Amino acid sequence: MEQALTVADWIERIGAQFAGADLHFGHGTDNARDEAAWLVLHVVGAPLDGSFGDWGRVVEPAEAADIRRLADARCSSGSPLAYLLGRARFAGLEFEVTPDVLVPRSPIAELILDGFRPWCDFSPLRGRQPRVLDMCTGCGCIAIATAHYLPRVQVDAVDISRAALEVAARNVRRHGVADRVRLIRSDLFQSLPACRYDLILANPPYLPQGGLPGLPPEYGSEPSLGLASGADGLDAVLEILVRAPDYLADDGILVCEVGESEGRLAVAVPSLPFLWLEFTHGGSGVFLLERRELAAARPALDALIGERKHVA
Repeated sequence: MEQALTVADWIERIGAQFAGADLHFGHGTDNARDEAAWLVLHVVGAPLDGSFGDWGRVVEPAEAADIRRLADARCSSGSPLAYLLGRARFAGLEFEVTPDVLVPRSPIAELILDGFRPWCDFSPLRGRQPRVLDMCTGCGCIAIATAHYLPRVQVDAVDISRAALEVAARNVRRHGVADRVRLIRSDLFQSLPACRYDLILANPPYLPQGGLPGLPPEYGSEPSLGLASGADGLDAVLEILVRAPDYLADDGILVCEVGESEGRLAVAVPSLPFLWLEFTHGGSGVFLLERRELAAARPALDALIGERKHVA
């Protein structure tokens, strides 16, 4: 009979298993031990907010069996752990995730927790209710976290995927923000009703289509619709840049994540004064632009998009 192991024992054992497997970490954790801790704590029903301290608790046989099963599936399937658990954390909150949505991992979480200061003023002194647009919402994590931490804000969350919006709807209900988060099915701005937003948040697909086969297997488990956008990864973000001024308030701002496409975007649109944000907890490839800057660059953006369509 196998000796009973504690929570700490299991984390060490699974961490070693993950470290010896051909796994990529980047869908909720960035190393084998943290991923093992996530798995073990999830199975034993422990909080994942850093408050757990009962590391010497003996793991029950049924729990141990679940730990082994999930660890083996993680190693053999190449699927992100979040999909195996059906859950992922973002900005301190838990969300349902399925293979219909990307696993939440945007550094925009840090901006949400900071209240988007110093660029936005969502204080009651402004009088009217602030409006935020979350473009390419996926599971709804950015929209819902924004509504959760900024209780005065009304959020519209847009996605082209019906399946993703179904997941987002369950998460909206889970977090009790249905009165302030509206889900809209639209191909970017195409079917979005006319509205002016104080803040547009966007985490669009930004990888080159041809680069997907070279990614670790974990990315192959995610919907390609949420990962790739054209030959150079810039199709969606350029559309957002050119249309955003029509939906921003006069003093509104756009915050957009483009990840590894940061350099390509800066070269493609040199007329835009991108402010590339820095993050305390890691992450890059997120820019901020004001409406006036976007409006001034529209002729150049229109010309660029026209050239790209002509070449295509």
